[in-house]
Amino acid sequence: MEELLRSTGLPCCAVMVKSKDQMAVSLRDQPGPTRVRDPGSPLVGGGEGSDTGRGRRIDVGGFCLNSLRLLADRPDLPPLVFIHGASTSLLDPLYAFRSTLEGRAHLLFVDRPGHGLSDHGPDANILPDAQGHAIARLMALRGIDRAILVGHSYGGAVAAAMALDHPERVIGTLFLAPALYPWPGGIAWYYRTARARILGALFCRLVVPWAGRLAMRAAAQGVFSPDPMPSDYLKATRAVEAVAPAAFRHNAREISALLAWTERTHHRYRTIGTPSVIITGTRDDVVSPELHSQRLARELPQAELIAVNGLGHKPDVHATELAVAAIEKLARAPSSNADEALVGE
Repeated sequence: MEELLRSTGLPCCAVMVKSKDQMAVSLRDQPGPTRVRDPGSPLVGGGEGSDTGRGRRIDVGGFCLNSLRLLADRPDLPPLVFIHGASTSLLDPLYAFRSTLEGRAHLLFVDRPGHGLSDHGPDANILPDAQGHAIARLMALRGIDRAILVGHSYGGAVAAAMALDHPERVIGTLFLAPALYPWPGGIAWYYRTARARILGALFCRLVVPWAGRLAMRAAAQGVFSPDPMPSDYLKATRAVEAVAPAAFRHNAREISALLAWTERTHHRYRTIGTPSVIITGTRDDVVSPELHSQRLARELPQAELIAVNGLGHKPDVHATELAVAAIEKLARAPSSNADEALVGE
């Protein structure tokens, strides 16, 4: 990991980052046009304004997805769609990015199927490509033509599926510690148990709620490790919802299906034609940076990899400014056509 990491496509080389702030400055120094957009341009369809509370449930084809849309009066960035990881909801990226990006772009935070306030929908929704289809439909219903996708962990697989299957919706993709390739070791025992037909239902109903509450803080700290978990994180993201029986079992089925999906799909990543930035931590013990992020950077035709020295699995929280700088760079990428992405313009 001491050597420079490979980058292709975008002009800035991938580097081992020792200072997140310095790298953010470097990304922002990349040349590109300054965009001033008409603040009065309406959204096309679904133009009721910003949502309140935890958002709004919308039928996307026989089931409902929940999303929180925050509109900007004078956006200087194209629309952004945030796709959260496993065992959480839209409250996770909302916690990380709202204060930094609200007012700069139209923001759409999505509860993936079976998470947060979204319905599970059909069985196919445990797969990233089906989730990508649903989010693409949601974007249209929420008045967003094209967007920069921001996918963390499992959300990175959904973002990749959308870049493959719905390139017309994608300006570029920011992958944050993405899970995208087959991994050794299989599935954790509690996920294997939870997905079982009969035993799984009993396990999720009788064991998970109390055991999950007892282990929740330590488990969340492990996701953040070696970085500290913010003291208000569990409450702000309503992490306890992840150990509700139905939510835990759905998540177990999703994680189990992801392994097989990556085996079938990873060879297609090299056909993704939109630009990408990948941010990973060198001390991520949840999703291996070598197995996932570095390999993705080698295979994507237009990608830049940024490895943050000493960072764990939560670049969204602990490298937020770097992530925002990457979004700004994707908006400037020559092939992104970001100027056309603000719906209604």
